[in-house]
Amino acid sequence: MSSRRSARLSAASLEVKENELPAKSSTPPKMANISKKRKNPASEPVTASNDDAASPSTPKRKRATKPIPPMTPTPSAIRLMAAPVGFEDMAPPPISRLAVPNGTNATLVTPETHRVVANKPLDQVSPSKASKVKTTSGNILEEAVAHLIQVEPKLKPVIEKHPCHMFSPEGLAEEIDPFMSLTSGIISQQVSGAAAKSIKAKFVALFNPDQPNSTLHKFPTPSQVCSSKIEILRAAGLSQRKAEYVLGLAEKFHRGELTTSMLFTASYEEVLEELIKVRGLGKWSVEMFACFGLKRMDVFSTGDLGVQRGMAVLAGKNVSKLKAGKGGKWKYMGEKEMEEMAEKFRPYRSLFMYYSWRVEDVDISSMGS
Repeated sequence: MSSRRSARLSAASLEVKENELPAKSSTPPKMANISKKRKNPASEPVTASNDDAASPSTPKRKRATKPIPPMTPTPSAIRLMAAPVGFEDMAPPPISRLAVPNGTNATLVTPETHRVVANKPLDQVSPSKASKVKTTSGNILEEAVAHLIQVEPKLKPVIEKHPCHMFSPEGLAEEIDPFMSLTSGIISQQVSGAAAKSIKAKFVALFNPDQPNSTLHKFPTPSQVCSSKIEILRAAGLSQRKAEYVLGLAEKFHRGELTTSMLFTASYEEVLEELIKVRGLGKWSVEMFACFGLKRMDVFSTGDLGVQRGMAVLAGKNVSKLKAGKGGKWKYMGEKEMEEMAEKFRPYRSLFMYYSWRVEDVDISSMGS
């Protein structure tokens, strides 16, 4: 029995070992020509699922958007800076005063006491000197307009369509508070005209708590603003920095570092030098204040985008083809080119700027070159 069992086990063991060995073939197997380089996974086809097959295989192409030039908020800012003191029904009548293109022609008032600081009325000039006076607040705009049209006839239809109130006899009679004008300029920075108007109204309302009628609100004096805290000023919608700027400006007026008399009698260079020292007042803000707050007739700003664009149109350039430069900054004309072009409009470059903003509203192509 044992010998038979041993024989069966030996036969079974031998059969298993033979099955484990690979089967021999009469012909050697052919080797596939496989490259040793690794395949790029990105190049291998990917089987799409049912969801992927239903959607487009190529992504939608994004449409190229044409860069839009930034808005030029200057005219709206000017309206706030040139806003007169008081109310419309209280506007003083025009008074014939001495006027000079290279000086201040506005009727200024002191912020605290409302004392008028202005050029001498013509009826107070001695008869011997009055006969030699040629330029007055009653005719300085006419002289300026005649000069502009003589230099550049293309401006005639623009001037006829857009009369300039600010330099008119009525505009020069309006009383301007320099503190109010400069504060309005700070409020107007980097916001739309509508937003600036709303913030200014809220700012004024802070100092008129007992007057529910907003049309009767009075602009605060520097001393009133100085007595306020930053947190209160910010309640009007001012940013932290703008609130600090307004408070700093009020302190300079309150301490006498800035006065209405100085701003009236100083040269343009002196006004620029003194006001740029004030935090929050850059060159552009001071230029706009000198032009439309002090109503000086020969101010010119090369940094104003609206002036650049209008001058480019006047020079015959296609502004629609101009693109933003490096850093996304738009520039329609270089400073040197602007200054050379504006030189011929002296001493009335303020009025030239005013009409540069409005050139695109009128078709000047028929006027020729």
